[in-house]
Amino acid sequence: MSSRREKIEAMLADEPDDTFLRYSLAMELDKEGEHDRSLEELTGLTKDTPPYVPAFFMSGQQLARLDRVNEARAILRDGIEEARQQNDAHAAGEMSEFLASLGDLGE
Repeated sequence: MSSRREKIEAMLADEPDDTFLRYSLAMELDKEGEHDRSLEELTGLTKDTPPYVPAFFMSGQQLARLDRVNEARAILRDGIEEARQQNDAHAAGEMSEFLASLGDLGE
């Protein structure tokens, strides 16, 4: 029986530009502890046209869990800006709340 990740990778082979599949792969990689690969996938999604807003939030959460808080703050700030540009007030609000929960070290 194939793992969930293997199934996603097989589907991506047929549809390499599928945003949801790429996002799903990043989430599976995170679950498996392959954080660098997961963050690479998420970063790619943030650089798409248009950028995929949920990827900013997931990157920020993952980076915070890895004690890479400064990086988390930076990606969240970028995500908030992108969410506002895409008129996604809900995502901007969620990321703003999470950013506030990380505290501000005067950056």
